[in-house]
Amino acid sequence: MISIIVATALNGAIGFNNALLYRQSADMKRFKELTTGNTVVMGRKTFESLPKGALPNRRNIVLTRNTELKLEGAECFQDISQVLAHVSSQEQVFIIGGEQIYRQTIDIADRIYLTLIQDTPSAADAYFPNISPEIWQETERTFYPADEKNPKDMYFITLQKKR
Repeated sequence: MISIIVATALNGAIGFNNALLYRQSADMKRFKELTTGNTVVMGRKTFESLPKGALPNRRNIVLTRNTELKLEGAECFQDISQVLAHVSSQEQVFIIGGEQIYRQTIDIADRIYLTLIQDTPSAADAYFPNISPEIWQETERTFYPADEKNPKDMYFITLQKKR
């Protein structure tokens, strides 16, 4: 099972200057609950943006063109086909970004865990690809209102690839 997990603004924006646009406590908690104990796949820039390096209690895989790159706590591969050859069919794989990695994997993903932030940022330079309703079906949607730890209203949405 390959899942994408992403938080986007209303316009599909996901980042600016190699950083997340939003820090929503409930979204971070959901991310941790879903990915802990599983495999996370990310691009090199996303790995470098992690404040403490490799995510704990997860198998960290980094996609990079640099064949010499060694990252503490992570395995490095050049493309998604190499990753798929090195994960078992029992592994739950989460694609966690960034933009290029999402674009490379959206066609092979089975599920998308989307946090839709009810905002449009003033600046963004990374965007999630369009989610086609011909390909993806929404199976769950939960509203999460803004509060002291979550500055913006958001929806937690699960989409399943149509078969």
